[in-house]
Amino acid sequence: MTLLDNQIQAIQKLKQYNVGALFMKPGAGKTRVACELIKEVSPDYVLWITPFQTKENLANEIKKWGYEFPQDIIGIESLSNSDHLYLKCRDKLKKSSNSYIIMDESLKIKNKPALRTQRAIKLSRLANYRLIMNGTPLSRNILDLWSQLEFLSPKILNLSFSQFKKTFCEYVTITQVSKNKQQSMDIIKKYHNLEYLYQLIAPFTFSSSLELKVNWHYIRHDFTIDDELLQKYYEIKDDYLQKAAAYTININFLEMSQVMQHCYCLSSEKFTIVESLIAGKEATTIIFCKYKRSEEALIKAFPNVKITTFAKSSYGLNLQYYNQIIYFDKTFDYSQRDQSERRIYRTGQTQDCYYHDLSGNVGLDNLIDSNISKKTSLLHEFKKELSQKNSFEVIMDAF
Repeated sequence: MTLLDNQIQAIQKLKQYNVGALFMKPGAGKTRVACELIKEVSPDYVLWITPFQTKENLANEIKKWGYEFPQDIIGIESLSNSDHLYLKCRDKLKKSSNSYIIMDESLKIKNKPALRTQRAIKLSRLANYRLIMNGTPLSRNILDLWSQLEFLSPKILNLSFSQFKKTFCEYVTITQVSKNKQQSMDIIKKYHNLEYLYQLIAPFTFSSSLELKVNWHYIRHDFTIDDELLQKYYEIKDDYLQKAAAYTININFLEMSQVMQHCYCLSSEKFTIVESLIAGKEATTIIFCKYKRSEEALIKAFPNVKITTFAKSSYGLNLQYYNQIIYFDKTFDYSQRDQSERRIYRTGQTQDCYYHDLSGNVGLDNLIDSNISKKTSLLHEFKKELSQKNSFEVIMDAF
């Protein structure tokens, strides 16, 4: 099959370097680009690191295009769980004279202290060629970039994590003191020196979106939480706040929100809304949920509909034969949301895509909606300083 124009552009740009970043929206064909880049250098060993649930899909993609490499495909989760696997990959890279390492879904190594991130970076140091791939370079904030670029080469930024943070972020440090310990957290207020950041990374980065001749439709459906569940929600909220005020716990906001959201995830009106949305569309609908109890209840209620979780199907799967997604539960993670949307908006899709959000009558759901919106805005914030500069036009399209 002939390469697409954006794929040809990516290959022409990145084959000049030993390192590269492909920030291409899901469905835009980044795996094919990676394979072409690998073929250019005829490596004696290729190591693919990818989310565990996408290993089989990645292997099938490589085989479908007719590529054959001396390769291993490992799950990023396994890097932290298996010392044996890590040491095996390290030995193979050490013995190779012309190796290539690819970090697929590179946001999986955004967390600098994580063992998986540290090991992935150590493995990358042993490879002759390095590539990262993701639909978007950001999930939380600009700090997501540091580990990904460090995987490619410390020479790109030439900044420690602390230096990177001080150079590009304005932040305040909040310290919470309890009886036994204190906990500090940095809150980013704004970003600085973005033009300088672009100058550092632009040569090694290619980005593109996927433009299909179909439309996106976002529809919000408000529901009223069952009285009993709503009461439970406020009890949990009040309990957290009282304990925090008394310094008996340090509030972990994401943990608190998970517990609160979980308590009303099976509100009855949600099922009524879903039933109306899938009528006559069972074969073309995917329902995304977050919790195990949601998944089990949905499978029981709608056995003829594809039910999945963000953890299972947000990354690397081709589901373009569906054209409707219902978000039964919400996620704070912008990357998960963006990736899930593009499971159906990808090459081969011929129908308009519909995305339905179920929003309850509590502040938490509104906060999550706002959070996802801000993550989208964060990606576009990069464009502000450089909106008139053609030299950065390609990379800005992804941001």
